[in-house]
Amino acid sequence: MNDRIVILGGGESGTGAAILAKAKGFDVFVSDQGQLKEKYKKDLLDHEITFEEGQHSEDNILNANLVIKSPGISEKSDIVKKIKSKKIAIIDEIEFAFRYLKGKVIAITGTNGKTTTTLLTYHLLKSADKKVALAGNVGESLARKVAIEEHDWYVLEVSSFQLDGISTFHPHIGVLLNITPDHLDRYENKMANYVNSKFKLVKNMGSKDYFIYYADDRIAGPEAKQRSTEAYRVEISMDPEAISSAHFDGKKMVFQFGKKKFKIDQSDTTLKGVHNLINTMAAVSAAHLAKVPDVKIREALKTFKNAPHRLESVGTIKGVEFINDSKATNVDSVIYALGSYDKPLVWIAGGIDKGNDYNLIKAEVAKKVKTLICLGKDNEKLKKFFGKVVPKILETQSVSELVKLALQSAENGDVVLLSPACASFDLFKNYEDRGNQFREAVLKAKEEVEKVHGASEK
Repeated sequence: MNDRIVILGGGESGTGAAILAKAKGFDVFVSDQGQLKEKYKKDLLDHEITFEEGQHSEDNILNANLVIKSPGISEKSDIVKKIKSKKIAIIDEIEFAFRYLKGKVIAITGTNGKTTTTLLTYHLLKSADKKVALAGNVGESLARKVAIEEHDWYVLEVSSFQLDGISTFHPHIGVLLNITPDHLDRYENKMANYVNSKFKLVKNMGSKDYFIYYADDRIAGPEAKQRSTEAYRVEISMDPEAISSAHFDGKKMVFQFGKKKFKIDQSDTTLKGVHNLINTMAAVSAAHLAKVPDVKIREALKTFKNAPHRLESVGTIKGVEFINDSKATNVDSVIYALGSYDKPLVWIAGGIDKGNDYNLIKAEVAKKVKTLICLGKDNEKLKKFFGKVVPKILETQSVSELVKLALQSAENGDVVLLSPACASFDLFKNYEDRGNQFREAVLKAKEEVEKVHGASEK
């Protein structure tokens, strides 16, 4: 047994790993180069775990038998290089937690859509009274869940960063939604490295496991067909002619598992848009393979609420629906958002551009967007690109003014869509702060309109 475990990074992942390691009798030390959040400090103090912040002190790290590294810490960092030079094993928190869990894992990855699919899969199992935990990139860390209570199922959102640090981890059901260029700076700007990272999902899966993937994805589909895995393959497709476990026939989602066949209409779910047909087919397939009856699946699809900031309907004012999609920090996410609505759009975009290629959404914007409102400190790229594409372009750095401009531009039946395509750090703390401020401004405006409307009726 390894006696001393050092954990690099004291966020949710690191703190969870520390709590589990302590529970298993290890000598545990947590080291964070930044400052720990108060809630994580309290966790560590409550569990009598020693820690340091603001530095990585080599004397307390390089004497470890095992190091558990936060997914956010680069392999190229000085401290990681020194740990490797000492031949000390380094793993990720999900790998460590997996060694102690007794239930089965459903792990979901992909560049886009994984949070929605993870939350929906969890909801489908939870609604069927399965003893299930939600963990990984959404909710609490897997290690924390394993330390606190045993579950029959663990539904995890996993990133490529987390998959980089596994050795024995394998899900009973693995889901790969799509692969588009992202985080390439982490992968030496080589797409092949990023793709290989995603496919670590299936690396340890056996013949009794299931690999669900979106066959139509330009990268994930062909790669999934070429790569060897012992897992049983479950294909999802939007092709009406597809011979697959799940496909969309043009009207309904069709599921075929052996002799079991059932259909679900998207109108019987709470999710909109083509991309959510894919997410739903993945989640329903996973739930079915986890032995959730289709009757229970149908019931639960009607009660699902997506996470905040992901195509979240935050209010309707004078017949105009306001949608908070602040999580859409890249162009790929905006493609999904634009594809979710057939009504005329007032589109809100802007922030810190990460080298966006707006050609990817040009046609859809030209077809649907009547007004573009730029929300950011530097809107020149957006204005220049869409100047001849969108009839009207406005700009502001104030969220309250943003809502007023949107109401002036929209008519009854239109949709106001905050789907920024950019990071938020120029005006906001993060995408959640941006989305929260937008939601609050919409609700305030709605309240003011209802007051005036109510007064005029008296």
